[in-house]
Amino acid sequence: MWLFRRSKNGSSGFSSSSTAEEVTHGIDASALTAIVTGASSGIGVETARVLALRGAHVIMAVRNVTAGRAVKDAIVKENHNAKVDVMELDLSSMASVRKFVTEFKSLDLPLTVLINNAGVGTSFKLSKDNIELVFATNHLGHFLLTELLLETMKNTACQSNIEGRIINVSSDLHKFSYDEGIRFDKLNDELGYNIWKSYSQSKLANVLHANELARRLKEDGVQVTANSLHPGAVATNIFRNTFLSGFVSTLGKLVFKNVQQGASTTCYVVLHPDVKGVSGEYFKDNNISKSDTKAQDMELAKKLWDFSMKLIHHA
Repeated sequence: MWLFRRSKNGSSGFSSSSTAEEVTHGIDASALTAIVTGASSGIGVETARVLALRGAHVIMAVRNVTAGRAVKDAIVKENHNAKVDVMELDLSSMASVRKFVTEFKSLDLPLTVLINNAGVGTSFKLSKDNIELVFATNHLGHFLLTELLLETMKNTACQSNIEGRIINVSSDLHKFSYDEGIRFDKLNDELGYNIWKSYSQSKLANVLHANELARRLKEDGVQVTANSLHPGAVATNIFRNTFLSGFVSTLGKLVFKNVQQGASTTCYVVLHPDVKGVSGEYFKDNNISKSDTKAQDMELAKKLWDFSMKLIHHA
């Protein structure tokens, strides 16, 4: 149930109430290979299902392989022609990201779409690489994954003449990060840690990453785009095992989007022909929207890029 009234369609012809199936109706994605992180729960499940429904070969990159296989079985049961594979990926571990990429490349598959969807929100913890866990998972793991797969995407675009698309699933919560935006010098500071601001910081990093990546791809003149988006307020298990889980679950039943609506903007940006050539934008409710001022700060984006590069090369 969603208490908000059905909103008016934007310039795309779709709105916050549109579902993933609606925004991809009639689109043939059979020439595409897509990696979806966090595809074993929440909007990741619906994203994988709809991409497979439209004919794409979907690689579900998941931390919990058992859960991932259960989702795959459900997708194939509904759609016998679905091309879906499950591969293990723990984004909080750089070793796991590198292992995933090595295994993916060994399959000698093309790669047209990369959906950096997985996300966590948790009390203060450090990753195996000694980096604050939410930042490590939501931003740095995806940053490394994208970096390691970028050449494959460029090659696929060149050989197939099909545009590659990279999507960072962010959140409007990126507007509520720490005052300085990214706490470069206090990333692992437990005393100043705030669960909401930490999650918001990682979501700000998602937008900054997509914007700087888009700038670099344009500079290189390659047929690959990068965008970020807000899926909408969706009742998922991102804040599981925290004091917020009960609140999110209860409120979600009343006012949040369902997963079919929550996955729609991702599927729209991935598949819709109207998004061809669009890069460095922030989408919301299946339309181009406006991100926070900090997210549009190109100097901050470059600083985050350099900071992230140092972290992945020194881990």
